[in-house]
Amino acid sequence: MKRYDKSPEAIARLNDEQYHITQENGTERAGTGEYLDNKEPGIYVDIVSGEPLFASSDKYESGCGWPSFTKPIEPAHINELTDTSHGMVRTEVRSTHGDSHLGHVFPDGPREQGGLRYCINSASLRFIHRDEMEAEGYGEYLNQVEEV
Repeated sequence: MKRYDKSPEAIARLNDEQYHITQENGTERAGTGEYLDNKEPGIYVDIVSGEPLFASSDKYESGCGWPSFTKPIEPAHINELTDTSHGMVRTEVRSTHGDSHLGHVFPDGPREQGGLRYCINSASLRFIHRDEMEAEGYGEYLNQVEEV
């Protein structure tokens, strides 16, 4: 069984934006994220712990300015917390093992896919292309990634 955790080495590898977002609950500017327009098949893992979070097959264009997903690849790897910052009540999404701030989840996603929109900062993610998943130890998730 693969272990996912938050290590000092992983934190030290983060660039300034990745650190600000994952460790200080920051947000990247809308429309600027590396994975916003990524349409390649694969999975998105926590930049800190490597735990699998989202599959490309659950990614969709929401128009919100951040990568959006209908559901997590492994619900146990997502923690949802009430966030009352900025004068709003929102549901923050954090990774379970890495405790990274990922973004927020909203109830305005595609109805036919459960109605949720996981609005996630690219800087909190690392994308692993389908062709690399087996080699990187994520082969068990290949069935959740679409064929192209």
